Order: sequence, then structure tokens, then C-alpha cells
Amino acid sequence: MATTQAREEGKLVKRDKEMVPTILVRAMFILCLCVLLIVTYARLTDRPLEATPPPVSEVPVVQERVIRIFGQMDGSARVLDGDGNVITSLSAEEGGFVAGIYRVLERERGAVGLNASEPIRLVRFSDGRIGVRDDYTDFRAELVGFGADNEAVFARLLEE
Repeated sequence: MATTQAREEGKLVKRDKEMVPTILVRAMFILCLCVLLIVTYARLTDRPLEATPPPVSEVPVVQERVIRIFGQMDGSARVLDGDGNVITSLSAEEGGFVAGIYRVLERERGAVGLNASEPIRLVRFSDGRIGVRDDYTDFRAELVGFGADNEAVFARLLEE
């Protein structure tokens, strides 16, 4: 019985060594150390942030439209202009992202006691980016981060 148990323990030790090779553990440690050194160097030398877009306050707005969004849980959405005229009605297949923005507005505005269907600003900046701005809650979204198709839906809203 003791020899059987010793053999099983030996197999477990061998298996554990095979599951995570020592070279892999060392490589991960070296990688973490390299990242730490690079970050430390960047902080100590005050390297500028290079992969960030310019602050929105520095980029002028070239086009702006006030819209109202009404979204449904099935993904359909209806978008109105500032005067209440229908710009577009999107089916569940087309309007999922727009309805998602409505749900975000619903959550943000609900926290301050406002209705989600209050107007928001849809803006195009001089560098081509499109964003959504909510003056009631300071919510802002740069739509380029959600993919070209989703950004194109809002670009069409600016043109219609």
C-alpha cells in the first residue's frame, strides 16, 4: 500500500512539473521585469503619451446635430431631430447599437432623475471622429471605439 501511494505521489510530482514548464515560468518573470523597467524609465524621463488622441477640447467641432433616441430592448430604435421629426426608424437588426446608446443614457440619466429621451448632441470633429455628448450628465462617447459599422450608423444620422 505504501509503495502504491509513493508511486502515485511520484506521478503527481512529475505531472505538476510537466504542466507548467520551468522555462515558461522564468520567461513570464523576465517579461514582467522588462515591462516594469520600461514603465519606470518612461515615468522617470517624463515620456509623453504617444498613442492617445488629442483632448476633445483642442479639436474643433465642424458639424453638430441635436437628436432624441428612443430604443427598445429588442434592438429597434427610433431617432428624432430636435424638433421631433423622425430622422430614421431602425429595425432590431439595424438599431442594436443605437438602442444600446439609449440604454446607457437611460442608466446615466436615471441616476440624476432625468428621462433618457431628452436631447443629446451628435458631433463630428475636424479630425473626422464622431461623438455623442450629453450636456445633462457629462456622458460622452467617441464612436470610433465601437467599430466602423456602428460609427457609420451615427454618421448617416448627421447627414440625413
